[in-house]
Amino acid sequence: MSGQAGRCLGPAAARPRRYTPTGAPPDTVFGRGTAMSDYASEFSIRRLWIIFGASMAIMFGALLWFGGEIYHTKPPMPSVVRSASGQVVYTGAEVRRGQAVWQSTGGMQQGSIWGHGGYVAPDWSADWLHREALALRDRLTNSSYMALTEPDQARIGALLKREMRTGGYDPRTAAITVSDQRASAIAATAVHFEGLFTNRTPADQHLRELYAMPQNATLTGTEAHELGAFFFWTAWAAAAERPGKTITYTSNWPHEPLVGNTPTGAIFLWTFISIFVLLAGIGALVWYYAREFDVWRRDTEPVEGFATSDLFGSATITPSMRATAKYFVVVAAMFFAQVLLGIVTAHYAVEGQGLYGLPMAEYFPYAVTRTWHTQLSVLWIATAWLATGLYVAPLLGGREPKFQRLGVNFLFVSLLVIVVGSFAGEWAAINRHLGAGTANFWFGHQGYEYLDLGRFWQIYLFVGLLLWVVLVLRGIWPALREKAGRSLVFLVAIATVSIGLLFGTGLFYGQHTHISVMEYWRWWVVHLWVEGIFEVFATAIVSALFVKMGLVRMSVAATSVLLATIIFLGGGVLGMFHHIYFSGTPTAVIALGSVFSALEVVPLMVVGFEAYNRLKFEHRHGWQEAYRWPFAFFTSVLVWNLVGAGLFGFFINPPLALYYMQGLNTTATHAHAALFGVYGMLGIGLTLFCMRGLSDPARWNNGLLATSFWCLNIGLAMMVLLSLFPQGLLQAYQSFTRDYAYARSAEVIHSPLMHALVWMRVPGDLVFTVGVAAFIIFMVGALFGRHRQDDTADTPLPDLEPVVVRGG
Repeated sequence: MSGQAGRCLGPAAARPRRYTPTGAPPDTVFGRGTAMSDYASEFSIRRLWIIFGASMAIMFGALLWFGGEIYHTKPPMPSVVRSASGQVVYTGAEVRRGQAVWQSTGGMQQGSIWGHGGYVAPDWSADWLHREALALRDRLTNSSYMALTEPDQARIGALLKREMRTGGYDPRTAAITVSDQRASAIAATAVHFEGLFTNRTPADQHLRELYAMPQNATLTGTEAHELGAFFFWTAWAAAAERPGKTITYTSNWPHEPLVGNTPTGAIFLWTFISIFVLLAGIGALVWYYAREFDVWRRDTEPVEGFATSDLFGSATITPSMRATAKYFVVVAAMFFAQVLLGIVTAHYAVEGQGLYGLPMAEYFPYAVTRTWHTQLSVLWIATAWLATGLYVAPLLGGREPKFQRLGVNFLFVSLLVIVVGSFAGEWAAINRHLGAGTANFWFGHQGYEYLDLGRFWQIYLFVGLLLWVVLVLRGIWPALREKAGRSLVFLVAIATVSIGLLFGTGLFYGQHTHISVMEYWRWWVVHLWVEGIFEVFATAIVSALFVKMGLVRMSVAATSVLLATIIFLGGGVLGMFHHIYFSGTPTAVIALGSVFSALEVVPLMVVGFEAYNRLKFEHRHGWQEAYRWPFAFFTSVLVWNLVGAGLFGFFINPPLALYYMQGLNTTATHAHAALFGVYGMLGIGLTLFCMRGLSDPARWNNGLLATSFWCLNIGLAMMVLLSLFPQGLLQAYQSFTRDYAYARSAEVIHSPLMHALVWMRVPGDLVFTVGVAAFIIFMVGALFGRHRQDDTADTPLPDLEPVVVRGG
């Protein structure tokens, strides 16, 4: 993951003309007669739209093309798995039903598959692969392997690798045939997993406690057998070589020396190429910044000069704008709940069945709290951004459309129904009240991280987003009809429509869809929807507001946002592939994902300049004091963009790094620093921006806001640097020196050093929680304290003009 939300002006912004030395003719540079096109012609709005359209067509075309390749080259689903003597080990139907059972237990929230999911329980694919390899080695040895001489050990190791990597798949019959010895090893491995999920013995119960699995929500014998079939197939795909190649379906992931799984040549090659691209991109961008600095310094100021008064201070707050206040109350409540659930979820890593002795797992096991924690992290941030769109639309359009408040209120009720209904379904599913069939898929737990909610609730949310699109477009329609400055508002409209449509890509897979295909579409939502289009929307919205506030000229804002969007999505669209290097995808995914995810990081290397450039105009006049804290949170977005998305993101994104670190706490480090540090901080900043009109800034408790700002930033830094990152480094060391399964094992997760590092998270969590509490108290006081006089008159809005009026 990576992002660059909050790039509202951005030093990458194109300016109206090039800088030429004093006294030089405008068409010459440094006294030479070489003609130079001015900036307006080189980066004109028209030219940028052409570049934007062409680049998006190419990027999304490539994304769809290689998505088609994933459909064709995914690991085959067998019709049957049988031994050489003809004994049926698993049927294809059992494998598919096992996937549904896995989903119903919480799926990616309880351990992981192919590295995607939770961190306390094992990666089931890697764990099965390791245990099956050991069991097969014992059968090949017929004695103690450790008692063998070194040549005999090498011979057994070679036999083991050949057996595991051959695969035995016949494309004519879709059958997998394994040796009788391997069939015996599979059966022995299945005993462990079936016992674990049915809780047969005290040893199984102890291991369930270490894995933070619910003690009472066990599977039936049939369900456990089918789940084992699914785990076997994911491990088989990780060890079986693709036809005609020497790499497995998962590109030799996970690291497992027993079966010959080590990094491929492509993983090494594209890692080095991605580093080369990153350094080249940074060099080019720094050169560009240095060349254009003086032009930026001169042309940032609006043509009419910086505003000397708050143009929003006397703006009419329409009924629909006022109706968004309850959205922000829910944002605060969901934020608080998400943090509390995060604390409980983290504590399960040291006390798998409770919280300081309280029997939490009896009612809210780890898979439930982690599901709700990850869901809320997206929901409260997305709600803040969506509510901002509803609030800002009449400001940009200059009028209140009819029945706008009714639509805003209906959407709010729908949001509450979706949250409560989906959370209840997820709880019921994980506690085994819905089984593993159709009812679970539609109303319970889909099992896929960030898209856990049942399909009914997912469709309901999609319909709600389409309604939101209509409401925002109705609000900004007058501004779209204005000729001057249309590009900026049009980009807001494009981002708005894309938010609605891209979420719908999560409907392109079903209950029994192949997991490689599911992962492809899931990341369309998680990466492109959350990390991509929402950022463009937020950037365009905030830039339009800055124009309205008289802080930047229209031509600069429009060109800036377009150029920043081209740069970001140019790397971000195909950069999505770095999430699915090892999800049964072809090598081309590694090549594209590594290069384009490196390009995502390039703009983040100059955020210090961007922050400085912004500070020059954010505090020029006293009226801007009312926006001090929204601006402060926007600035923190820039810092966490560099740290969370840039440094921690690139730390794990190159193929070689991710090969060893996927699904370890290094991933959690990046996720926390980027998701909250970038998107969460931006959500808070947008919330406070809207609070400017929904409450009286003169009565704001700045002490609470200062406490919230500093505690959230310091607490997040402590959480990441004192706990999550060291945990990830310790696991990465074990993954590299031994194998990936060991790095995810209970032996490592519950080692004294890992427990100590988990406890080191407590100080940061406490500081962070103080920041959350301060924000909640501020919101309650601001919204429910004494408000300014509201003007609830219907259209038109006399104090508002379409955003285009400050063109220049």
